[in-house]
Amino acid sequence: MRVDRDAFVGSRRERWDRLDRLVREAASAEDWSRLASDYRAVCADLAEARAEGLPLDVQTYLDDLAGRAHNQLYGKRDGSARSIWYEIAAGFPRELRAQWRFFALASFLFYGPFFVGAIGALLDPTFAGIVLPEAQLTEMEEMYSDSIGRAFGGDASMAGFYVLNNVGIAFRCFATGALAGLGSVFFLIYNGLIIGTVFGYLGSVGLGGNLLEFVSGHSAWELTGVCVSGAAGLRMGWALVVTEGRTRAGSLKAAGPSLYRLVLGTAMLLVVAAAIEGFWSASPVPRVVKFVFGTVQWFIVGAWLFFGGRR
Repeated sequence: MRVDRDAFVGSRRERWDRLDRLVREAASAEDWSRLASDYRAVCADLAEARAEGLPLDVQTYLDDLAGRAHNQLYGKRDGSARSIWYEIAAGFPRELRAQWRFFALASFLFYGPFFVGAIGALLDPTFAGIVLPEAQLTEMEEMYSDSIGRAFGGDASMAGFYVLNNVGIAFRCFATGALAGLGSVFFLIYNGLIIGTVFGYLGSVGLGGNLLEFVSGHSAWELTGVCVSGAAGLRMGWALVVTEGRTRAGSLKAAGPSLYRLVLGTAMLLVVAAAIEGFWSASPVPRVVKFVFGTVQWFIVGAWLFFGGRR
């Protein structure tokens, strides 16, 4: 008995449309798993369409769809600069949106203690001394006692220093996610509280403007990078705890593409932050210009994370 074309297409159209979308937009580990499953099903549909002698347009469509899915799954993955740049520009923001729950939780764990520290240090003179040693607070006062501004001679070396410093913070937020995510939780809270307390304390002694002048240009990139690294750590911890029937190693492997994109995006955020911090933040540019520049950076980061990879 010959298969009816409309019935054949109608019963499978939803799966074909989903595979077509995944070929173009697969981002998370779940997307790739679904893509592989739908690819196998479409191959079976193509074989059935040929065996039943369905119209050529159906066979051609399925042949093209299966071919594109095959290339996406098994095509060569190169390490070229173009490929890596695409992952940063499009793959990373798409992945971050797919993992928005982890990013939202990481942001809450960082900014919640940040504001607690900032408000506590502003309202209570003894609060900062509880969180940080008095010697460190005195050092902070001396560091920001004068208006920020220096010559450009040591910018390259300072940028290198900031790269190492930022990567160290982000690495702890990410790598300790291997402890079922608890390490990431701790370091997000810890860093948020420390940074917030510094802001509040310097604001309470009249040096908040100098600190804001210095951090305004790079804070959008640096603070977002810390939150993304924390989200990656939480995602890793989740994969180790919620394995969905896999072994822990298998679950971590399935999360690998997601973690790769999040870490790659974190690296980009922190490198840009270090470059701005080294070449711009302490430069002798008027304070108002730095504030405007910093505001623009928040818009740039927000637009990248929201619109990147949507085509």
